[in-house]
Amino acid sequence: MYFLYVGIFGALGGMCRYAMNLWLGGGDFPYATLAVNLIGCFLLAFLMQFLAEKSRISLVILNGIGTGFIGAFTTFSAFSVDTIELLQQGEMVLAISYILVSLIGGLVMVQFGRTFSNKLLKRGTHHVD
Repeated sequence: MYFLYVGIFGALGGMCRYAMNLWLGGGDFPYATLAVNLIGCFLLAFLMQFLAEKSRISLVILNGIGTGFIGAFTTFSAFSVDTIELLQQGEMVLAISYILVSLIGGLVMVQFGRTFSNKLLKRGTHHVD
C-alpha cells in the first residue's frame, strides 16, 4: 500500500512542480526551482510534525505525502544542474547567490515550518473550562 500512496502523491507533487516551472520558469535565474525547494522545506517540516501530532492520518499516508508529494515537488538535481549552468555562463554572483539562498533559505523554512507547527499545536492544547 505504501508504494501506491507514494505513487499517487508523487504524481501530484510532480504535476505541482511542473506547474511552478511554467509559472515561474524562464529568465536568467532558476526561480521555480528555488521556490519549490523552499516551499518543500517548509511543507516537510510543518506537515510531518503537525499532521503526525494533530491528525489521525496513518503513518503510511504521511510517508506517502512526505516521500511522494514533497519528494516529487522538490528537486536537488535541478538545483545542481541550474547551479552548474549559471557557473558555465559565467554568472558567478548569481550562482553563489542561488546556492546561499537555497541553503540558508531552506534551513530558515524548515525552522519556520516547525515553529508554525508548534504554535498551532500549542494553541490546540489550551482548553477553556
